[in-house]
Amino acid sequence: MTMPSPAPSPASPSPAAATPPGAGGMALEVDAHDHGALEAGLSGLTDYPVPPPREILDAAGELLRALAAPVRIAIVLQLRESHRCVHELVDALGVPQPLVSQHLKILKAAGVVTGERSGREVLYRLADHHLAHIVVDAVAHAGEDAP
Repeated sequence: MTMPSPAPSPASPSPAAATPPGAGGMALEVDAHDHGALEAGLSGLTDYPVPPPREILDAAGELLRALAAPVRIAIVLQLRESHRCVHELVDALGVPQPLVSQHLKILKAAGVVTGERSGREVLYRLADHHLAHIVVDAVAHAGEDAP
């Protein structure tokens, strides 16, 4: 068995640096938008899987809860193409405006979407397009077992 060489430690730890349990005191530099950094940094450090720090697991749970509704999934799928206002989402999804607004409020509170006023409308967009990949993968996975 060959052990991969450990990732180099950053010269000065930043607030984004995390030292997971069992990582041998090695700091992992985790950029907020480099979503593969944590996975790459944790793999190969030991013979056993090392869970990410509790704070990261909690944040992931909150994100998944925010996405855990069919209307919110559909909204994210719509926003992956471009920004949209509420009436465009209502037309595309075929659901009542108050329901779309309620789900947008949840997504906005979770940091999934942002809203920018443009005249009398608010244009919504994804805060991070990586979120669309999570939703697309979940939908594709669910579709694999569909009859």
